[in-house]
Amino acid sequence: MSDRTIRLAVDIGGTFVDAMELDSRTNRVRFRKASTTPARPWEGVLNAIEALGTDLSRVELFIHGTTLGLNAVLERRGGPTGIITNEGFRDVFLIGRGNVPPDHMYDFQYERPESLVRRRHTAGVRGRLDYRGRVVEDLDPDSVRAAARTLVEEHGVHGIAVCFLHSYLDPVHEREAAAVIREAYPQVSLSLSTDIVREYREYERTSTTVLEAYIRPIFESYVDELEAGLAARGFGGRFLIMRSGGGSMTSSVAKTSPTHTVLSGPAGGIVGAAYLADALQRDYLLTFDIGGTSLDACVIERGSAVAAYEAQLEHFPLLIPTYDIRTIGAGGGSIAWLDRGLLKVGPESAGADPGPVSYGRGGTRPTVTDAAVVLGYVDPDRFLGGEMGLHADAARAALEEQIAGPLGLPVESAAAGVFDVLLAKTVGAVRQITVERGHDPRVFSLLAFGGAGPLLAPLLAREMGIREVVVPFAPSGFSAWGMLSADIVGDFSRTVMATLDDIDLAGLEGRFGEVEAEAVASLKEQGIPADLAILERQLELRYLGQEHTLTVPVGRDLDAETVRVAFEELHRARYGHAMDNRLQILNLRVRGIGRAERPELTRPPRREKDLAPAYRRAYDFGTRTLTSFAVYDRADLAPGDTFAGPALVDEGTSTTVVPSGQRVEVDEFGHLLVTLDEEA
Repeated sequence: MSDRTIRLAVDIGGTFVDAMELDSRTNRVRFRKASTTPARPWEGVLNAIEALGTDLSRVELFIHGTTLGLNAVLERRGGPTGIITNEGFRDVFLIGRGNVPPDHMYDFQYERPESLVRRRHTAGVRGRLDYRGRVVEDLDPDSVRAAARTLVEEHGVHGIAVCFLHSYLDPVHEREAAAVIREAYPQVSLSLSTDIVREYREYERTSTTVLEAYIRPIFESYVDELEAGLAARGFGGRFLIMRSGGGSMTSSVAKTSPTHTVLSGPAGGIVGAAYLADALQRDYLLTFDIGGTSLDACVIERGSAVAAYEAQLEHFPLLIPTYDIRTIGAGGGSIAWLDRGLLKVGPESAGADPGPVSYGRGGTRPTVTDAAVVLGYVDPDRFLGGEMGLHADAARAALEEQIAGPLGLPVESAAAGVFDVLLAKTVGAVRQITVERGHDPRVFSLLAFGGAGPLLAPLLAREMGIREVVVPFAPSGFSAWGMLSADIVGDFSRTVMATLDDIDLAGLEGRFGEVEAEAVASLKEQGIPADLAILERQLELRYLGQEHTLTVPVGRDLDAETVRVAFEELHRARYGHAMDNRLQILNLRVRGIGRAERPELTRPPRREKDLAPAYRRAYDFGTRTLTSFAVYDRADLAPGDTFAGPALVDEGTSTTVVPSGQRVEVDEFGHLLVTLDEEA
């Protein structure tokens, strides 16, 4: 038997790095945190592994979730990037779309963020395909060579995005251009649109390619540094990186497709939530992930997370599969501030450096974490399991000076106000992915994780009438735990653009076969044999004349009437009606899956003695007063335990706050189930 029995998952957040170790022989799980190191992010990963004490020579699988690419765009840390496209179309990316983001709809002074590419870094070349993919004008190699010379030698670009009109139908011109550029400038990083996405819409495809070209040098350098650091510490196993749309890919594939990783951090938690929803038989689950800088929420229906095929990174569209996540700037590090006498929370975060005032690292502006300390929810001496002490007096003084004093409130009332504002923002975000999309939140269970998720989840459940809150073991590391169950996945697509009534189904079957062959080849490259590859088919459809689409799973035997019935059922569920209009197929999609071994849910032993909680004063939102809370150590709880609020469940890296009027039951796997107290 191999000595490599350890599986290791590491998730980088805005404030902390979470590392979780699973021993596949004993099913034992260990978890540690370390501070994020924004300037040298791989060091935070290695520090977390060191804190965990994992023997990397025994690690069979290392899986990683990171928002490095996302941060590179937000912080504009990429190098100079160029675009080569068709002559006469060099401004497609710069013009973009004319729509205004919803949160700036009535802001008449709104200005789009600065573009990632300067106009002088765009170049048009001779050569053209028509809308059917037929060659109208042959590609001119001399024109490509001259454009590359201008971008590289005169403007010093580090990466070039190549995106030609209608190339999604035939990649020949892009590949010819790439060959010319690589021969002349082998040191330049090249990104071809047809290697990333084979779908229509020129601006969105160009944007996706530009983002890939922009972040690839940074991402490649980061993965190389991390691989070297792991190897130096004895690691010789498989290195996988999470995808934004769930699943994972090898590090070598990730370096060639970094756009698929930009939302990979939150994806780990959703993969774990889907697994948990199935194991706990919860058909409707709502994820509620609050970390140091952001809140992420996603709907899981019947074991599957709601998916989307276009994401937004700032105002730039990305044509990549991703989970349909609602994200807002609200986390433990979100700064509380006054705007002309109105209390606001976030979106600015104190981050990892300097962090909240209570961290004692130089932070001067009060945060949600500081408010939690003042309200008695966080024990300053047990933070991070006692590895990091908090400065409660400094947190109290900052809230007093900057919030309570100017508002004329007692400091506890000001701290409670911080939670009230955060709760109001949270309700808005959750309504967007439930009520506004036809879901009744009262039929859902709320899965609370992230370091601050259990702090707020019971309050949110009471506010929205959600029937149950589920708090997993080690909620602050749940995203890392979820990564341990991630399959190896590849997503592939083609634009079809034909009505369902008119399309040749035999021809469509042939196109599915071509895309499936790509999926199988990709999985084989990542170590999944063809006979173990699972292939899932989907069609993206809409009523003819509509803009928005719905994605419908399809089987091997394509039948037009079966497809229509499936679409209409989904349309009724989402929008409440169906129509007699003709259906149009936009894209076909294939997901290739190589199944991973899931970690088992363990059943802790039952209790043999009575619970003996400690007590401390904290703020009860049920009565809006300071009162005595029963304090339970999570490690002391066992299946079958039950108790009523007000109560705190402390596990060092996270605290579950249960106000009066709610109660807790520990299920057979040790999860906390928080519900309304019927007696109360």
